[in-house]
Amino acid sequence: MKFLDLAKVQIRSGAGGAGCASFRREKFIEFGGPDGGDGGRGGDVWVECVPALNTLIDFRYQQHFFAQNGRPGMGRQRTGKDGEDIVLKVPAGTEILEEDQETVVADLTEVGQRILLAKGGNGGWGNARFKTSTNQAPRRANPGQEGVERTLWLRLKLIADAGLAGLPNAGKSTFLAAVSNARPKIADYPFTTLHPNLGVVGVDGREFVMADIPGLIEGASEGRGLGDQFLGHVERCAVLLHLVDGTSEDVAGDFAIIDRELELYSAKVHAKPRIVGLNKIDALTPEEIETRKAALEDASGQRVHTLSGVAGTGVQYVLRALWSEIEASRRPAQQEEEAPWQP
Repeated sequence: MKFLDLAKVQIRSGAGGAGCASFRREKFIEFGGPDGGDGGRGGDVWVECVPALNTLIDFRYQQHFFAQNGRPGMGRQRTGKDGEDIVLKVPAGTEILEEDQETVVADLTEVGQRILLAKGGNGGWGNARFKTSTNQAPRRANPGQEGVERTLWLRLKLIADAGLAGLPNAGKSTFLAAVSNARPKIADYPFTTLHPNLGVVGVDGREFVMADIPGLIEGASEGRGLGDQFLGHVERCAVLLHLVDGTSEDVAGDFAIIDRELELYSAKVHAKPRIVGLNKIDALTPEEIETRKAALEDASGQRVHTLSGVAGTGVQYVLRALWSEIEASRRPAQQEEEAPWQP
């Protein structure tokens, strides 16, 4: 299945059916009267968060979603049939945006959430509704209410507890494959990863979800390389693992490039807790490890973990550091749920 995280759709709710202007005319019945029925109600357009989906690829092949119109009313006070609703099924983590791609209409983060995007039009009244003591033969009937038409953007932001960031070939995919059941493509050339990958990571009997984001390069915020289009997938993460290639001649410069791109993309993402790891230490001598670790600590201003995704060296320590940040982020929500009710 191909990965698609941004889609444009056009939706329209159903129009209400017109009311009917009709009069009762039957043999052997002396007095008739108005008996026009109401029009049916137009269908609604809903969006629903469903399980077993992790991409918006379905919306590449269908962009128009129109609910059914209500049927008009008929004589003998028969009400027209209501139009059928239409439901857009999206994966968890989907944002619904207005056409300007900035105004958020809804944010679906849990399976089962259901949001009304466009309400169907009401059906028009038939002439039986307008009968009064002074107007016993009304000849008017209302038309149905028009439906609502909108152009919306669907943007998927994967729901993961931890996100991987780093330059191409920093070893992110190798790390994810080593610690989870994910099997991303791994090769010795840049931009091997073309779309985000998710993996379930286990550490000390606990599990969390990790997202591997395609590598950033200098100028990604300006559209270079793959750009920063995939950084939206780490906005929901509790912590970032910033991997730096230990075999690089300038580990401090590599860190600064990614740090700058995160800051240009979003201050919120840049401010997230971050674990810094010096990767590929299996290819370095002990002296090189110490020198480059010290340089990276000076550049980042925090403790640097040394690891090797291929050899498995230091991986468990990094996972425990990630879990401690994830657990800290979950604690306020758990305390709020467990707090006793107070009037």
